[in-house]
Amino acid sequence: MTSPALRIGGLSWRVRPRGVMVSGLGLALLVLFMALNMRIGDIPMTLAEVLRAVVDTGSGDHFVVMDLRLPRALTGSLVGAALALAGAITQSIARNPLASPEILGVTTGASVTVVAGVVASGSVAGGVSGLLATVGIPALALLGGLLGAAIVYSLAWRRGLDGYRLVLVGIGVAAVFTNIKFWLLTVGDVNDTGRAMVWISGSLNGRGWEHVTPVAIAVAVLIPLTLLGTRSLDALRYGDDTVTSLGVRMNLARGLMILAAVLLAAVATASAGPIAFVALAAPQIALRLTRSAQPPLLSSAIVGALLTAAADLIARVAFSPIELPVGVVTAVLGAPYLIHLIWRARK
Repeated sequence: MTSPALRIGGLSWRVRPRGVMVSGLGLALLVLFMALNMRIGDIPMTLAEVLRAVVDTGSGDHFVVMDLRLPRALTGSLVGAALALAGAITQSIARNPLASPEILGVTTGASVTVVAGVVASGSVAGGVSGLLATVGIPALALLGGLLGAAIVYSLAWRRGLDGYRLVLVGIGVAAVFTNIKFWLLTVGDVNDTGRAMVWISGSLNGRGWEHVTPVAIAVAVLIPLTLLGTRSLDALRYGDDTVTSLGVRMNLARGLMILAAVLLAAVATASAGPIAFVALAAPQIALRLTRSAQPPLLSSAIVGALLTAAADLIARVAFSPIELPVGVVTAVLGAPYLIHLIWRARK
C-alpha cells in the first residue's frame, strides 16, 4: 500500500501513518514529562497547580513556573531535538548507526574551547578577554564546535566527501581533542576545572530564557530546511554511482546536510553542554519505532526531546536532594545501548 503524499506548492512528501502516530504519541509524552519536571523545585507543585500557573498570569506561582522552571524544560527538550536531528543526518550520510555529531568534532571542539577559556581566565562565568566576558561560555562552545567541525571536514575532504572517511577522521580528531581537554583540566586550577566539569557533563541547571532563544531559533529554521532536503538524504543512503544517476549533486547535498547537522549540534552544545548519547540513540529508536529504511528526521527530533526530558526528570528525582547533570544520566542509559548496537553490527 502506497503512503499518502503531503503536497505544498510544487513540493511533496510521503506521509507514513506509523511515523505520524509515533510523532503524535511522542509529543504527548514530551508535554507530560515537561510538566512533571516543572513540578520539582523549592516550592513543590501538583500537575494541576503547574497548569493553573501557566494560564493564570495573576497567580503567585506564575513567575516561578514561567520564568524559572519552563526555560529549563524547554532548553532540555529543544537541545534533545537538535542533537537527535543532527544525529539522524549524520547517520544517514555516513550510512552507519554508530555515527553521531561527536565524529564531526562539534562536541569535543566545544569542550576544548570551554576548558581552555576556563583555565586561561580562572572563571567559568567570564572569558579570556572583555568580549568573552560579555558573551560567556555559550559563545566559547559555539566557536569551538564550529572550529572542530571545520577541521574534521577539511581533513575528510578528498575530491568529495565520503561517509566512511568522515567517520574515521572524526574519530581521530575527537580522540586528539579529548586528550587536549584532559590535559587542560590537569594543568588548570582545581576549583575552576571542577566547575568546568559540570558543564562538560551536560547540565540543565540554571537554564534561562537566554539559553532557550538560540536553540529555539536554530530548531525552527533548520528543521524545515532539513525536511526540504529529505529527498537528497534518502538518495544518499545508496552508493555514489546510484546517487549521481538519480540527479542528486552528491557533494553539495552532503555538504549542506552536514552543515545543518553541525549548526544544530553546536548550538545545542553551547546551550547545555555536551549531553552524551542522545544524538546516537534517538535516531535509532525512532527508526525502529517507525520501521523506516533510515532514521526519520522529524520523529528522531521528537524522540530526542523526549529522551532528554525523561533523563532530566530522572537526574532530579533519582538521588534527591542531590541533582545529577542530565548528561550523566544519558551516558549511563546510552552506554549499554551503544554496546547493543556494536553487538548487532558484529553479528
